[in-house]
Amino acid sequence: MMKTGTASTPATESALDRDILFRCTYCATSLVVDRAAAGLTLKCQRCGQPTAVPAPAASDPPTAISKPQELTADLQRRMKENESQRTEITSYINQLSIQLHRWQLRLQTLNERQKQLHAEMA
Repeated sequence: MMKTGTASTPATESALDRDILFRCTYCATSLVVDRAAAGLTLKCQRCGQPTAVPAPAASDPPTAISKPQELTADLQRRMKENESQRTEITSYINQLSIQLHRWQLRLQTLNERQKQLHAEMA
């Protein structure tokens, strides 16, 4: 899953090993994906355009955040980003649940109508 946000230095070396930070080629939104997505083309969550995930740069030495304030700010940003994504997904689930309920009611109505028609034919 692709995450949007500001590109900053990951808090730990293990996070650096797992994430690739890059920008959408269309809208320049900062994106973060797992390293396993390197080389794939994913849809940007902001503009919807297909964006190629670059290969991780092997020559870039890992640099951990040295100051506790920066670590706290990075963790707060990630928590805010996570909560935003949770809210978005919850909204999608609610919308789809409502749509499913509508279709179930429509199916129930059609089944009742079918029974009526069969009764009239008999």
